Amino acid sequence: MKVLIADDHELFLQGLELVLKTHFEDISITAVKDYTELFEAIENNSYNLVITDLAMPGANSMDGIIKMHELLKDTPIIVISAVFDREIVQKTIEIGVSGYIPKSSPNDLMLSAIHLVMAGGVYIPRELLDEASLDTELSRTIQSLKDFSSPNNIMTKDKKLTPRQIDVIKGIAKGLPNKLIAYELGLTEGTVKVHMTVILKTLGVTNRTAAVMEAVKRGYISKEQAGL
Repeated sequence: MKVLIADDHELFLQGLELVLKTHFEDISITAVKDYTELFEAIENNSYNLVITDLAMPGANSMDGIIKMHELLKDTPIIVISAVFDREIVQKTIEIGVSGYIPKSSPNDLMLSAIHLVMAGGVYIPRELLDEASLDTELSRTIQSLKDFSSPNNIMTKDKKLTPRQIDVIKGIAKGLPNKLIAYELGLTEGTVKVHMTVILKTLGVTNRTAAVMEAVKRGYISKEQAGL
């Protein structure tokens, strides 16, 4: 797995690199210190994942994230930042970022978030789940994550996929990336990613392929729709 990490604080950058190398056996890490170096790295290489600070030299924060997402296309991006403002977090998710992790988060949470993102979902800080004010559908979908984030959540076998989530599963079964699923359903890419997170948790699986197989098993889609 090739990972690009970016942060203008060298100590944090080195610590993040150490944590990733300790947890992932087959990992190649490129570390950069600002947006200028980040864009140079993107132009010359391809990556499976980008983990970046939000406020760095070389670009305005949001302009940098927008440009990064446009250049990386389907590569998942995780923001790790000391800045935790609900409007900023919401804006990055709307742009298409796959996760926003506060720098104060413990290592275990960060690693769990990375696994979720690599499975096709999106990680949203628990604090944001308590006050979502996005577009109607994304807000409703984010609110549905509360059940899963609660220490006293019920078993996922009692949960059901919504009609919209079934539409997303159908797109996944056709092999479509999140961006094309969003286009077909008239949603933002961020909304599709949040739906994907709920789907994975509801079905009790950890990747897109397993989600499709479980959806067939539970009768949400047919074998023909899954290409079986």
